[in-house]
Amino acid sequence: MLGFDLGVLVGPLVGVAIILILIHLVALPFWLLKNSLLGAVILYLLNFLHIFAIKITFIHCLIVGVFGVPGIIGLVIYLNYFK
Repeated sequence: MLGFDLGVLVGPLVGVAIILILIHLVALPFWLLKNSLLGAVILYLLNFLHIFAIKITFIHCLIVGVFGVPGIIGLVIYLNYFK
């Protein structure tokens, strides 16, 4: 009698899922580094043009790189009014 083995279908799907998870885990640090460098450039330009005086730290660069303009606004509000 011919039977269908469920492992033939589930095995490759689990393998592909594991590979995709590993790819995302490896790509995450590069994405964070790229965004933090972009944030550092933006903060440098803001400081150079005397628009805002925000200290360039890794955390500030990461916030600006990940959140963009809302991150800049949030940092300005936090650093000027709450700190």
